[in-house]
Amino acid sequence: MWKLATPVLGYVLVVDALALVMVLTTAALVPITAQSLLWCGLILAGEVVHLEAAQRIERIRELAADGRPHMHLQSIWIFAGLLLLPPPLATVVIAVSYAHSWVRVYKRRGVIHRKVFSGATVILACAAAGAVLWAGTGHVAPYVPYLDGFGGMTALLASGLVYFGLNYVLVIVVILMSNPGKPPRQAFGNPSDVLIVLAAVGVGCGIALVMTVRPWLLPVLMVTPVALHIGLLLPQFQAAARTDSKTALLAPEFWVQLARNELARAAELSSTAGVLMIDIDHFKAIDDGNGHLAGDEVLRAVAAAIQSSVRGGDYVGRFGGDEFVVLLPGTTSAEIASVADRIRTAIARIEVPVPVIRPGKPEVITGLTASIGAAVYPETATEYTILLQAADDAVFEAKAGGRDRVVLATARTELTRPEIPDAL
Repeated sequence: MWKLATPVLGYVLVVDALALVMVLTTAALVPITAQSLLWCGLILAGEVVHLEAAQRIERIRELAADGRPHMHLQSIWIFAGLLLLPPPLATVVIAVSYAHSWVRVYKRRGVIHRKVFSGATVILACAAAGAVLWAGTGHVAPYVPYLDGFGGMTALLASGLVYFGLNYVLVIVVILMSNPGKPPRQAFGNPSDVLIVLAAVGVGCGIALVMTVRPWLLPVLMVTPVALHIGLLLPQFQAAARTDSKTALLAPEFWVQLARNELARAAELSSTAGVLMIDIDHFKAIDDGNGHLAGDEVLRAVAAAIQSSVRGGDYVGRFGGDEFVVLLPGTTSAEIASVADRIRTAIARIEVPVPVIRPGKPEVITGLTASIGAAVYPETATEYTILLQAADDAVFEAKAGGRDRVVLATARTELTRPEIPDAL
């Protein structure tokens, strides 16, 4: 955070400080009752279940939204908390929601100041929306019992617009300040994303109403946010990612996009990132000897072995043919070597039943090996193309050295590929 430009740092600190002042000044406005504690517990439980069910979708969305506002459905639970809870408990819901997202979506990758800032903007937005509800109903939280008739509906709509609008403006300002060289239009994001927050506010109102009238129906209503997240957002980003149909890994185009975004983020945060290039040894012999159907089964088995061997926040893609790539955010040379060796060991343990057995060929393919090249940003290179080329050349070094091994690329700017004594 301290490496931010001075105007950006000043803006972030001011917003954080205003949020802290707001929390302190509203702490004693509404008494905390046993009922409000129960509601708070139910809302927190709903938030946890919701994000756990959709964390993989949210991880892709959040990384893909880098440089634009990230519209998320956590507002469902935050807005429900605004309508029902005293300000201190509403703040607890916000804090838990963003902390949970940082741990499970961001995987604790050095961006906590962004989560703190986002939480601060939401606290200020909730305070402003709460003031609108107080002015419209003449009462403090819980507001739901007093939102009746046309006046109640007007106050609710106005509070929702204020909640979204203030939060949106505060985030847009910091994005514009942090990216002076990028087109301002990009900072505003996709207009369709605005519907996500408005839908979240609407569902949050429904949850708050159910909790005050028939709280035992909450588990049934919780299907709505999870279905909304999976049913509306997953297809959108599956289409964007175009996952590889054969292995179910990320397709090359989307993996490259994620890798470039992650390297840009690593540069901004003075962090690190690693790239693995994995090549199955003698794969052509498997295709020629056992058939392409067997080769496809091998590819799927290797993909599963790689996916099960990496860390939770890593990105695994198929790069083409029998080559796979892994992006490891925030990794060091020692860590990437450890992950790479774990992958190599997992591949060596694979046993693949052959779908169509040819005369004289085994029913199960075993003894698979892989040559793995590793490169680390910024130790090996600071530019995406050179970093990936370094990992690719390290694969050829591994093959030239006898295969079934991991080679860590050294720092370089111009890369040459060693001669390989025999066919791959």
